[in-house]
Amino acid sequence: MMERSGEKPSDDAATILATEAQHGAIIYATNQAARLADIAEGAKLVDVKAVCSDLRVEYADITGDTLALKRLMLWTRRWCPWSVVDGKDGLILETTGADHLWGGEAQMLDEIEARLSLLGMTTRLAIAPTWGAAWALARYGPVKTICPKDDISEMLAPLPVSGLRLDAETLILLHRLGLKTIGALAKVPRLSLTRRFVRAKLDGNPLLRLDQAMGHLAEPVASVEALPKVKAQVRLADPIQDPTHHLPGLCADLCVQLTHRDLGCRRLHLTVYRTDGEISTIAAATSAPTRDARHLQRLFDDKLERINPGFGFDLITLEAGVVEPIACVQNQLDGKAEDDLALPHLIDRLTAKFGPHAVRRPVLHESHIPERAEIRVAALHDAPLSSTSLVAEERPIRLLSLPEEVRVIYAVPEGPPAQFIWRRQTHKVIRYTGPERIAPEWWTDRAGTRLRDYYKIEDQSGKRLWLYREGLHDDGRGGDPRWFVHGMFA
Repeated sequence: MMERSGEKPSDDAATILATEAQHGAIIYATNQAARLADIAEGAKLVDVKAVCSDLRVEYADITGDTLALKRLMLWTRRWCPWSVVDGKDGLILETTGADHLWGGEAQMLDEIEARLSLLGMTTRLAIAPTWGAAWALARYGPVKTICPKDDISEMLAPLPVSGLRLDAETLILLHRLGLKTIGALAKVPRLSLTRRFVRAKLDGNPLLRLDQAMGHLAEPVASVEALPKVKAQVRLADPIQDPTHHLPGLCADLCVQLTHRDLGCRRLHLTVYRTDGEISTIAAATSAPTRDARHLQRLFDDKLERINPGFGFDLITLEAGVVEPIACVQNQLDGKAEDDLALPHLIDRLTAKFGPHAVRRPVLHESHIPERAEIRVAALHDAPLSSTSLVAEERPIRLLSLPEEVRVIYAVPEGPPAQFIWRRQTHKVIRYTGPERIAPEWWTDRAGTRLRDYYKIEDQSGKRLWLYREGLHDDGRGGDPRWFVHGMFA
């Protein structure tokens, strides 16, 4: 529960958060004192105040609580790679394989409790082999609980059946049947309960919930983001404001891990975990897979000032969000590998400095119209190179973005113009080859678009041009044909 007023109420004072419903205000959340007074969530506020006159009431900010819980969920990844929001008041952390980094499960719980207490939060913590068991023990067990795999049945037995995450109607029915604890429910023959709840949904089926809690039915923690393949981190004894000093070591550690796995990095995420429960992240990308620590470090030049340090941060992580295979092959006599990464490194640094859309590269596109056969995309874009069937014909090394019309002085029938004026200069055709006919793309072009006949010509000065005639005299799609220069050869 998050208190709305500036003054924190006493733990002995019954305090609730209320929200408006169809028939008046209802109770949204309660503190420990209110729960001990048998004040339940979902009850009408007027009914509760009639019984408990000294009840302290605050109105809930549900949207704000949801956003705060999501931010806290990301912040708790300082202890493990995956975490998810569990309902309106809980978090589930997948700590498998991460507890040894903190000295064991008990030390990890102490660390989590201490960190959250610094944020002004009261917690109930439990470590268990299953999601369902952890949920029940955290809410109905001791304040801090560690449940071994072989002790799930014994530790869940005395807990109420509400610890199985069942809906209100099912809980009322189980109480009427005298099944008030998980242990009592587990002793009932499964066939009897199966007949009763065979068509019930998950939160209304006590057998399915019981199987989840006991580990007989899988319930994995499904994080929204993919698990990072490679990650480096540094924990700090005291909060700091600037991660610059630690960035070289993080890049070096990350590249060592990439080398051991024969991988190269394409996306990087530098995250700082602030002491006030927030996180701040900046990202970088590469145009080619790399594991050059110095290059990765330079990608964050002029970016670190974008981090909002708050009151300081005590944990920094560097994750390789996207990786690709990159083998180390010796192709020089001195034992080194020739990587040819000068251009990709330049693209990465320009992109990091000017933004992802400032640097662009050409990509082939499926079209036989010359100006459409190539498109420009962001240099870091992962678009594959499309194949095209029109690569057998020689194309000019420079193609004008817009064809430039020429004025024909004298034309040869069924051939290029003998003389024409282009850019205020007269060109006399000495030799030519062609034509190469390119028809309109009927599925893209407008009706009436004329075909093109391309010629490669050489003028009196030796300049080689690529020009075309648009249309024919008898095509019925306009007047006389028009001539354009579209490119230049070497």
